[in-house]
Amino acid sequence: MKYLIAGLGNIGPEYELTRHNIGFLTLDQLADKHGTDFTTNRLASTVDFKYKGKHIHLIKPTTYMNLSGRAVNYWLQDLKIPKENLLVITDDIAIPFGKLRIRAKGTHGGHNGLRNIEETLGTQEYARLRFGVGGDFPKGAR
Repeated sequence: MKYLIAGLGNIGPEYELTRHNIGFLTLDQLADKHGTDFTTNRLASTVDFKYKGKHIHLIKPTTYMNLSGRAVNYWLQDLKIPKENLLVITDDIAIPFGKLRIRAKGTHGGHNGLRNIEETLGTQEYARLRFGVGGDFPKGAR
């Protein structure tokens, strides 16, 4: 069984440790835990590993947050992973800092990265894990 986990963020040093890049940071931790490193591939930095008999593919789109759907769609098709086996990890300013929300499906809730994924895939039927970052911080806060 194969799974795709897409962590949303923006490339570049100015975004590297911002709350907006929580998807990238989460995948970095997963890769570290499994002793593997990301490599740059088409539309994303990628890594894969086995966990409890399941093949896990991680992607960090290099298309910038608001165009993440292109990378997610490409890797779902390339790896032949059904949308039901997709998890998208992203930030959410509407959720208080430190809170998590996971849903099996749902709307983009105003998040431009999720909006683009929804438009590109033509469905809201994919899981998403939202990390609450709150909205009470200055732009670019680390």
